[in-house]
Amino acid sequence: MDPSESDVIIVGGGIVGSTLALLLGEAGWRVAVVDAAPTPGSDARLGQGKPALRVSALTAASQRLLMALDVWPWVASRRVSAYRGMQVWDAEGSGEIDFDADEVGGDALGHIVENDLLLAGLTRRLRSLPNVEWLHEARVTGYERRQSVACDGIRHDSDAVITLDDGSQRRAPLIVGADGAHSPLRTMAGIPVSERETGQAAVVTTVRTAVGHGAVARQAFLASGPLAFLPLAIDGRDDHCSIVWSTTPVEARRLTALADTDEGRAQLGIELARGLGERLGDVEVIDATPHFPITQRHAQRYVDDGLALVGDAAHSLHPLAGQGVNLGLMDAAVLAEEWVRARRRGAAPGDRRILVRYERRRRNENAAMLAAMQGFQRLFGSRQPALRLARNWGLSGVNRLMPVKRLLIRQALGEYGDLPERCR
Repeated sequence: MDPSESDVIIVGGGIVGSTLALLLGEAGWRVAVVDAAPTPGSDARLGQGKPALRVSALTAASQRLLMALDVWPWVASRRVSAYRGMQVWDAEGSGEIDFDADEVGGDALGHIVENDLLLAGLTRRLRSLPNVEWLHEARVTGYERRQSVACDGIRHDSDAVITLDDGSQRRAPLIVGADGAHSPLRTMAGIPVSERETGQAAVVTTVRTAVGHGAVARQAFLASGPLAFLPLAIDGRDDHCSIVWSTTPVEARRLTALADTDEGRAQLGIELARGLGERLGDVEVIDATPHFPITQRHAQRYVDDGLALVGDAAHSLHPLAGQGVNLGLMDAAVLAEEWVRARRRGAAPGDRRILVRYERRRRNENAAMLAAMQGFQRLFGSRQPALRLARNWGLSGVNRLMPVKRLLIRQALGEYGDLPERCR
């Protein structure tokens, strides 16, 4: 593909960037993906043996999108873990709420998918599209917009020009930042971001449990932060879980260090089992235990002239609800929907009104989710007796109110807000 003939350049080839590339590529757009990651190796062994550390909890809406893109069948043939139930409780009190797919007539509340497997499925589909070009191990070092001006002095269409680390340049009327929470493109474009330090870090690992999880996701709110056991189906067994433990940075460093020795891993297993209230019996840690700081970020705007931000480049939130990748997939689906519709109407691809519609559809919903996560963290992190009593009453009360539970389940399924057509 001639670099000057790209309709859109997507900076970042992760799950969200690849999904957007596939949505536009299938619609006939000429897409260039600039990705800092190396060229993927063989995917023959993905989905076999020990599960990957990095997983995502995909909602039903996200699954429908991946099904429409013909990605889900290949991923599901390798390894996905459906969960039919969810249990959430306050380990500091007696409040608890349980969700079940049967309560809304569904087959599952969601699926746990290994990130590298999902990315491989997207990559396989993208390789089949001749109008999608992929630049691996390429980093953007410069960005500018060049406005064409006619002799009448009126501004006309503009192009984005990006400079890569090898000195080459790429040009397109549209550019998308899908390059993560620390988005270099967002910085180069001068888009401010609001940041809030949560005071927590997330510890992740994989465990084997003595008691099967029964396809139920579990989350206990501890004094130091939420502990989630996400169910994995490995070789037909239900004795594996992916762990996300949000806690203080000091405690996170201690937990990570425990995994360096056999004795430490055994101690970590004891602490994980205790944190979950022994609901799955003894716990054996079977992988490394890295941690990363949790910072909530939200770009003050998602768009500029001919530029849009999606996924973590636009927003990153606390992992306690597992919604990060789902919000990013909805960003990609809405942005593609607006652009494809506009092209059918004959609108110029860089028409700012198209980008404003995308921002209007996504920013408020994402802001609401960020606010909800902040509220949950403060509510369950509080030691005040009145708040502890209120949250326990709240959990137990909602558990008895079926209409409210059904609403919450629909939100867990991703079935809320202004959904794009391919996710309905």
